Amino acid sequence: MPLNKSVQEVVVKLANRHIATLNNCHIKIFSRDTPVFISQISLHFLPEPYSMTEKLLQYIWRFLHFTQADLFTTAGEPVLIIFQGQYNSNQGPDFMNAKIRIGGTTWAGTVELHTRSSDWEKHAHQHDKNYDNVILHVVWEDDNWPYPIPVLELKGRVPGVLLKRYEDLMEASTFIPCEKNIAGIPAITWKSWKDRLLAERLERKAALVQQYLSQNGNHWEESCWWMLARNFGNHVNTEAFEWIARSVPLSLLAKQKNSLAQLEALLLGQAGLLKQDQPADPYYRQLRKEYQFLQAKYKIRPVSAPVHFLRMRPGNFPTVRLAQLAALLHQSVHLFTRIKEAGSLEGVRSLFNISASGYWHYHYSFDRESGYKPKKLGTAMIDNIIINSLCPLLFAYGTYKGEPGYKDKALQWLEQTAAEVNSISKGFVQLGIANQNAFDSQALIELKNEYCSKKRCLDCGVGNALLKAASY
Repeated sequence: MPLNKSVQEVVVKLANRHIATLNNCHIKIFSRDTPVFISQISLHFLPEPYSMTEKLLQYIWRFLHFTQADLFTTAGEPVLIIFQGQYNSNQGPDFMNAKIRIGGTTWAGTVELHTRSSDWEKHAHQHDKNYDNVILHVVWEDDNWPYPIPVLELKGRVPGVLLKRYEDLMEASTFIPCEKNIAGIPAITWKSWKDRLLAERLERKAALVQQYLSQNGNHWEESCWWMLARNFGNHVNTEAFEWIARSVPLSLLAKQKNSLAQLEALLLGQAGLLKQDQPADPYYRQLRKEYQFLQAKYKIRPVSAPVHFLRMRPGNFPTVRLAQLAALLHQSVHLFTRIKEAGSLEGVRSLFNISASGYWHYHYSFDRESGYKPKKLGTAMIDNIIINSLCPLLFAYGTYKGEPGYKDKALQWLEQTAAEVNSISKGFVQLGIANQNAFDSQALIELKNEYCSKKRCLDCGVGNALLKAASY
């Protein structure tokens, strides 16, 4: 008797969830009440993934995404997993503090995973004392095992749908691997994952601040100066601007603080922009003369890293950005202290309400006049500074001092700052993912760059949710 098509689909679906490796099988279906043969259908189960990896196997074991009924070692001893262990990202076995009953004995110790049992010798674990406490060797496929440690083979126990979904993720060439399924991720999953992503991003940026502190004797104002200069360089001149800031410390700049022209001369001169003789431009001649005097006085030399003008808007030219940076130094005292003690984000924004000197209202570069346009820091640039300099500085300070209030303030400022609009944020918005403020956009940039582009789906909150859904 032919089987109803919908029933066949259910049978295939259930079978694929629990058996991964059988192919071209036949299932006979009988009535529940009487042993009367009803129908037979052929099932083609999902194929094995293109390549089982240790990372995927660790994920499967960590979250127990395999059939645990009737578990036996390759030697035929029954296995009961009481606790699979804690994942170990450091040297040694993959999982620590596991508790597993094998045969009639409950063991406590470590668990090591490999795609094949022979990998134990390939990795020379038999000579490493870190592996003396392994109570179970979990493998995808047992191919050669001469040691007394029990082996558990998982091949044939992992849901085929999970393996197929993982394969699809790894082979995807779209904007993000999971874009076909991402719409089904619950809002609460997104919320917790974005929180984690932003924390990771701020911690990585805070590491740069810690590096600065180790180089300048834990001088927070100096670190702030280096970071701001780096930010003013935008993407093209980031490194050059940082080296310019390092070449003229705040203690030196403070001596010339009352003269905006001298501050401009120092920064432009250190950038190597005052080397040529341009007799037609009086302001250039003035700055060059000032720089030559200050250079001799402080025994400084221009940095070797060149600044670039190509492929950027005139408003981002290094001449304009250095002039604005000089204006910021001219009107600011103890800038980092004022930033961390600010009562509101608007108060911080007011610190950056600056404009380059009058010469730059008619110029983007030397000896070439343009239409009148005051070179004020725009809203977008101030937002960029808040996102990429001030919040990481504040987060690092809270971590360094053990005062979470500063870290919370950094998060609040990101929530109060407009979202970045770039190719990454646009890509997520097209998929229906919210990008409402800088908190969101920074989290999405972290997700794309550190997870999606690197195919780290097993480490991703979204990827985990999708694979977990495929395991039931």
